[in-house]
Amino acid sequence: MSASDGLRLAVSLLSVVPAHPRRVDRRTAGLAMILAPVVGAGLGLAAAAVMAGTRWLGEAGPLPAVLAVAALALLTRGLHLDGLADLADGLGSGKPASGALEVMRRSDIGPFGVVTLVFTVLVQVAALTSAGTPLALVTACATGRLALTWACREGVPAARPDGLGATVAGTVRRGAALAVTALVLVAAALGGLAEPRLAAVLPAAVLAGLAAAWGVRRHAVRRLGGVTGDVLGALVEISVTAALLVCALAR
Repeated sequence: MSASDGLRLAVSLLSVVPAHPRRVDRRTAGLAMILAPVVGAGLGLAAAAVMAGTRWLGEAGPLPAVLAVAALALLTRGLHLDGLADLADGLGSGKPASGALEVMRRSDIGPFGVVTLVFTVLVQVAALTSAGTPLALVTACATGRLALTWACREGVPAARPDGLGATVAGTVRRGAALAVTALVLVAAALGGLAEPRLAAVLPAAVLAGLAAAWGVRRHAVRRLGGVTGDVLGALVEISVTAALLVCALAR
């Protein structure tokens, strides 16, 4: 196993870029989940460039944030948003674990999923507009993928014996998760030096995003018996949204 394979797998799983890892197994999957925040930061930088470019062209108001959030959806194939909708439908169905998982397998989106998607995207756009800085988006995107690192740590089971959840669940050691979290917090603090008002806000946004994802992950594991690819995708969006909210409310 090499770091290159782990990074390639992370890129392949989390973006539209076909990185083609040479080897895919649970050890490579664990490394991919450890490196997920790096991919998240890259996605955030690309979307932040869209936001900054739109502003440079003279556009104000919510349009730069709308285009940045849309760029993220394109760069990720909308998979995380799809996972959020599926999880909302599964949990909202009120069915036991097997029934909820079957609901989540369906290709259609139900009313719980639609409402959750609409409000999540609206909150992301509004929060990013209010935060007023592309740094908030980069931090939120890295935080969303850091939530995957923690969701795949040892002791977190998979809800199904197959699928993405089974491949990555339990592959990350706690020490590795703590180490990458420390690095993300340091990077957020350093990024905040570009705008002094954000020096403490960005690390706080990281912690808030992780806390929100932890709460939802804990509930999903209790209801479904473990994590799935849909649960992981939902955690990304929930963590991103929470981090953006902190940046907006603390401006």
